[in-house]
Amino acid sequence: MYALVEFKGKQYKAEKGAVLKVDKLDAEPGSSINIDSVLLVSKGPAEGGSPDTVTVGAPYVKGVSVSATVESHGKDGKIIIFKYMPKKDYRRKNGHRQQYSVIKIGDIVGA
Repeated sequence: MYALVEFKGKQYKAEKGAVLKVDKLDAEPGSSINIDSVLLVSKGPAEGGSPDTVTVGAPYVKGVSVSATVESHGKDGKIIIFKYMPKKDYRRKNGHRQQYSVIKIGDIVGA
């Protein structure tokens, strides 16, 4: 069973036990979060569905949520932004490191 969830403006595929890297959260490591914006739920034969039962929301599936636990926080590798204009003596170098949080999907509730 898996669910497609919308979290902080991005879409992720959430399965039980999956580890996702999402944008930085204001939550302590070890705290639990609940994601209510579930776009799609798919059940296989092991979960009581036919070969592949898919429920699509409009825009969200009612009564379904995904519980997750915040594992850790971190920073991605540096990305270099370099702007250059030939023959104009224009060069700009800038860098950026995106902050992220690692969450572990616990259970898909209500599916």
